[in-house]
Amino acid sequence: MKIYRRYLAREVAAGIALVLAGFLALFGFFDMINEVKSVGEGAYQLHHALAFVLLRMPGRVYELMPVAVLIGTLYALSTLARHSEITVLRASGMSTSDLLAGLFQVALVFALLTFFIGEAVAPPAERAAQQLKLRQKGRTVGQDLNSGLWVKDERSFINVQVVLPDTRLRGIRIYDFDQTAQLRSVTDAAEGVYVSPASWRLTGVVRTVLHGDRAEVIRLPDMDWKSALNPDILAVLMVSPERMSLLHLSSYIKHLSENSQKTQRYDIALWKKIIYPLAALVMVALALPFGYTHNRVSGVSFKIFSGVMIGVFFHMLNGLFSNLGAINSWSPFVSAVAPSALFMLAAVTMIWWAERR
Repeated sequence: MKIYRRYLAREVAAGIALVLAGFLALFGFFDMINEVKSVGEGAYQLHHALAFVLLRMPGRVYELMPVAVLIGTLYALSTLARHSEITVLRASGMSTSDLLAGLFQVALVFALLTFFIGEAVAPPAERAAQQLKLRQKGRTVGQDLNSGLWVKDERSFINVQVVLPDTRLRGIRIYDFDQTAQLRSVTDAAEGVYVSPASWRLTGVVRTVLHGDRAEVIRLPDMDWKSALNPDILAVLMVSPERMSLLHLSSYIKHLSENSQKTQRYDIALWKKIIYPLAALVMVALALPFGYTHNRVSGVSFKIFSGVMIGVFFHMLNGLFSNLGAINSWSPFVSAVAPSALFMLAAVTMIWWAERR
């Protein structure tokens, strides 16, 4: 690697790391203030709140990385421009494409880091954080309706009153229908534990089997229940789609599709997981034109402020397109890629304008 590229990479990476550390400290502080309100509920204490905030930090890194890349690159380039180092590099024969290629190399490292954190670190850490909080508060997971959780599995409808943090089920009722949509049986169970692939061990079972106009009641101490429902699917209740791994998203989308349920929200989240790390490349391209300006007095502060505003706008636009895509049934790929594509178009336009000047 050429000397100027190593120097540029070091300065930009240091700027990004500094900004990211500042953002994490700020968001961690606000998260801690928010969690302090819950201290005292059940067995939830201050050290639990601190652990909860720390476990959520990988998710914060994933969310904030593109904004940190933008502001960190702006800061580094503005500092180089203020010291006339950008001017010296360009006068030495370095073209805009060479400078952009150097920035892309740095951005690619942060893009890979973002992908790794989003896949391997943030989802299990987020799940552990939610489990810790729920366990200490003595609460349960995912009751969107007063009747509990409802899941469709082929020709069966499953109602679960309580999903414990360790994915044990309590208060289970299974409605089994035949091919003509006629109710075949109703199975009630006190508790269910996942014991093997596609199998649950139900205890305290009362099964009502319908035979035409009569019903037969069968009581069993326990029974095995085969179902596509598994702990990975139940884990979806504890982690938002945006913080799930690609593997869990794919598994849940497949489950929804097989049961003729809408997958739009999760399809968009899947594509966002693929596209989002590449936003780092867009951000360094967007920051490059600012490095060509030479205001020595207030240039850096103005550019940092501009970077914050652009980053906030990108974050808002990302969420807006996801919601609009889910509401209007847009293509999941278009909904996920549109914000990055718009910002890349803006970056290309700004670079072209800076070159003309």
